[in-house]
Amino acid sequence: MRFAAALLVALALAAPAAASEERPTPAELESELVCPVCESTLDTSNAPVALRMKAFIRERVAAGDTKSEIKSALVDQFGPAVLAVPPRRGFGLIAWLLPLTGLALGVVVVGALAWRWSHTRSGDELPDDSGAPPLDPALERRVDDELARYE
Repeated sequence: MRFAAALLVALALAAPAAASEERPTPAELESELVCPVCESTLDTSNAPVALRMKAFIRERVAAGDTKSEIKSALVDQFGPAVLAVPPRRGFGLIAWLLPLTGLALGVVVVGALAWRWSHTRSGDELPDDSGAPPLDPALERRVDDELARYE
């Protein structure tokens, strides 16, 4: 029963993704591509090259090209830097794994430091002065007098 429900959910989510690949909208592609001049997404850029890229996208969508075909043509012309999201293969995989690795390493370091701090702390107790030599009675009286002046 659970497997069938999971399968239905997976199919329901896969259908819009497949439709998006086959019939992309210009707005969708413009949010996934970067202007090579101003390095902002096409949907926020008004640079001349961005306007030409937007026109190219509209032409290719009208011609029935898929999202992958349009992106591939723009990558061939401008290079992989035109993609807003790096590919999950090759060198682009580093952009996906490096933040996750850094986050995991940070969690491990903070956890280790917290564990160490909690196990080395002796609580809120005052340190044991049993090993210190006793104060001279005259010096102790003088310290008490000085402290009494400030109370």
